[in-house]
Amino acid sequence: MEELNQSILGISTSIEALRSYIPKVAASEAPVLITGETGTGKESIATNIHLLSRRRSGPFVAVNCAALPSSLFESEFFGHERGAFTGAVTAQKGWAVAADCGTLFLDEIGEMDMQSQAKLLRFLENGQINRLGSTRQVSSDVRVVAATNQYLEELVDEHKFRADLFYRLNVARIEIEPLRERPEDIGILFEHFINEMKGRTGLQVAEPDNELIECLADYQWPGNVRELRNLVEAVFIDPPRGRFQVCHLPSSFQRRLSEHHYNAPDERESLIAALKLTNWNKAETARIMKLSRMSVYRKIEKYQLSTER
Repeated sequence: MEELNQSILGISTSIEALRSYIPKVAASEAPVLITGETGTGKESIATNIHLLSRRRSGPFVAVNCAALPSSLFESEFFGHERGAFTGAVTAQKGWAVAADCGTLFLDEIGEMDMQSQAKLLRFLENGQINRLGSTRQVSSDVRVVAATNQYLEELVDEHKFRADLFYRLNVARIEIEPLRERPEDIGILFEHFINEMKGRTGLQVAEPDNELIECLADYQWPGNVRELRNLVEAVFIDPPRGRFQVCHLPSSFQRRLSEHHYNAPDERESLIAALKLTNWNKAETARIMKLSRMSVYRKIEKYQLSTER
């Protein structure tokens, strides 16, 4: 069995639990639902599940559901025959067949419209495909891993996501904590990305000093791991000479650090205030606090606020 990808780095309790759980999920054939804010590395987790599974020699096909219009879903997902519609000059097998004997990764599944959800559910139930323009059914054996930065349970309550599809996908559930909730991982990831960039560019950067690591650990990271990786890439455009300090970070990021330090409120009190202001509307609270709804739910549980309403 292959080892976990190095992208799952950290010493936090949640990351340790994640590293322990992923091989168990990979060994099963159960559908997987990965949840977490944008930039937390959901596709990386899905890739690891694929590489550790018995399907690792098969294809890994990633589909961005948010970028797929309803009018194109059937053609792109299930494929079509030549001449099936205007512009279909060649046949196309579709993602579901392309992923046969492998893993189909459905990113941003919460963005899929209800009509497309119904068609996806039918395929998940029987593994059968009808290409546009064909009367012959085709089978495809795929393992589905879905991901979202939304709180699907709430979308189900709002009738924006099918309950039956949610239950079909929500078998093995993996929740990735945002970076700000595991600050002990930030220094490890930062140094990993520095070493990664050294290898890619051949440029050298000295070890970061303690003040820099402390500042990074205190920052909220709205873009999560992706934002941290991009920060390191920006540093290597004009790498510092000598000890790596806060002053060597891009000026735009230094301003964000200063603003965060100056404006940093008590998180629990801020959350209570926002919830009261919105009459406990989680979606509106998330908008005010510039968080995902999933993060709002997590923080309500973290601070045990459900009993205070």
